[in-house]
Amino acid sequence: MSTSAATDAPVATEVKVTRDTLVFGLRDGRVVSVPLTWYPRLAAATPGERRRWELVGPGIGIHWPTIDEDVSVEALLAGQGSNESVRSLRRWQASRARSANKASQPTSRAGQSGNAKRPLRAARG
Repeated sequence: MSTSAATDAPVATEVKVTRDTLVFGLRDGRVVSVPLTWYPRLAAATPGERRRWELVGPGIGIHWPTIDEDVSVEALLAGQGSNESVRSLRRWQASRARSANKASQPTSRAGQSGNAKRPLRAARG
C-alpha cells in the first residue's frame, strides 16, 4: 500500500481570480475553486491587483502584495475562508479609502482648475 508523505503536500502552480471566484491550479493536476466572497480583500481588489500574486515558498500559498492578502493551499482545501477579523478588515478598508481620496486630490492650489497663476505678458506698443 502506498501513502503520501508529508513532503507531498499539495502546492499551487497557478492562480486565477475572476469576478466572483478564486481558482487554484495544483501541481498534481487538480483545479480548486471557491467563492471570492471567502476572501473580502480579494473581492474588493481591482482586476490589476488580483493579477499581481506571488507564490509563497514552493507554492504552499499565494500572496497578493498590493492588498496584503495570503491564502494557503491547505486552508483552501480544508474549505476555510479568510480568518481576518471584522475590525482588521474595516481598518484596511478605511486605509484604502483614504489612499484613494488622497490620490484623487490635487497636491497644490496651482493644480486646481482656475486657480493657477499665469505669467504676465508684456504690453505691446
